Amino acid sequence: MEAKTDAQLLAGINSRNIIAFDALFHKYYKLLCGYAFLFLKDEENAKDIVQNLFIEIWEKRRFEYLEGNVKSYLYKSVHNRCLNYLRNNETKLRREVDYEEHIRETDYVADHELREQVYKRLETNLDRLPKQRREAISLVYLEDKKYQDVANAMGISINSLKTHLKIGLKNLRDKIKKRE
Repeated sequence: MEAKTDAQLLAGINSRNIIAFDALFHKYYKLLCGYAFLFLKDEENAKDIVQNLFIEIWEKRRFEYLEGNVKSYLYKSVHNRCLNYLRNNETKLRREVDYEEHIRETDYVADHELREQVYKRLETNLDRLPKQRREAISLVYLEDKKYQDVANAMGISINSLKTHLKIGLKNLRDKIKKRE
């Protein structure tokens, strides 16, 4: 088969000649893929863009009103599609980052609010304990003092301190579970 000019191929495509379309596709496909690759640095996406262009040309009859240089039209179309792809991809990445940031902030706020509620319930229920149990728990768990130091400060034995802690913690757990 003899090589046809772009104008002849265009005339054939306008008459819905699949052979003319196929010839145009084979003439420019590799060149256009290489051109798209320069923008995208991704061979598969470059091929997809060029293939989608040719599909659209055939299905939507993009050449019906084309006058002028077919090669320029194809290169300009690939150029624009690559820029659109890059812009859309950048927008998508930005949205994903924004979403992840939003989720982290939301989780932090929810965790912070939950923690505040637990601390308030703990504080309320701690205040309801008898004085020695409240003091024992505060010194050992909130102020991180050693058992011996707390026992000495309270004027009780270590075993008595352990008893106050055990009963006090059990009371706190029960009250917090009941959400009093």
